[in-house]
Amino acid sequence: MKTYLLGGLAALALAAASLPAVAQTVEFTIINDSSYDLHYFFTTPSNENSWGGDLLGDTGILESGYQATATIGDGSDQCLYDFKFVMDNGAELIEPAIDICSLNSYTITD
Repeated sequence: MKTYLLGGLAALALAAASLPAVAQTVEFTIINDSSYDLHYFFTTPSNENSWGGDLLGDTGILESGYQATATIGDGSDQCLYDFKFVMDNGAELIEPAIDICSLNSYTITD
């Protein structure tokens, strides 16, 4: 019985590894609980070296004390993303390896 179970698990692992990666679209809430307005919000899969476009858009600002829905739909199948926030005073906050697959909300604080 033990041999069959191990063989079945190995076959399942092999089958899962051969499936194509599935691109995802993830939504979560960004909460600006800092003293500053958020002017730019960039993301990138943690295994890449360049930031994507500003998720707030050309005219978007997330004011202090407010929240908004962020959508990441860049076609990646990765769960770990780096975040880069740029506040109205020019301060930058970089948060590496955020698991967006299990993220419901992210709060920015001072």
